[in-house]
Amino acid sequence: MVRFKSRYLLCEVCVSNHSDLRLLDDQSVFSAVRTAVSRAHGDYGAALTNVSFSVKYLNAHTGVVFLRCRKSHYRILWSALSFINSLKNRGQCVPCFFNCLYVGGTIRTCQKFLIRYNTRQLHRMLPQCRSEEERLEVRRAVLSCSINSFGNEEEEDDEDEEHKE
Repeated sequence: MVRFKSRYLLCEVCVSNHSDLRLLDDQSVFSAVRTAVSRAHGDYGAALTNVSFSVKYLNAHTGVVFLRCRKSHYRILWSALSFINSLKNRGQCVPCFFNCLYVGGTIRTCQKFLIRYNTRQLHRMLPQCRSEEERLEVRRAVLSCSINSFGNEEEEDDEDEEHKE
């Protein structure tokens, strides 16, 4: 039996109004990407991505999307993402654009990258905090981004002690 290799694109849906993210669902992202591929690459691109393209995950609060396609055709999908300027759902048009953060071979590698990316973003936010309460909230968010299964518990205990001092 032959296994088809896939690529996963970790994308971020960027909108001007953060409350518009809650209007998104898997089907609207799926149809917008398929339409963009057919516009950018014609029938050939649409046929290539029609076979194995799927939206594996969508977080409507953060705007993070995992897109899956075959390994040999991921560049076609990737290039078409720049042509998406709005998503239509529930009779509303949400102006947005896709920012591709990472391309990986498995969902797990994309998740690891997403954790590192979010941690870096939170560290960038820390110097911009105005009060001590905001700093404590950001520090809690940074500490909650760690995954216990990837590291040793002893290392995490050492990190907790460093942050308490």
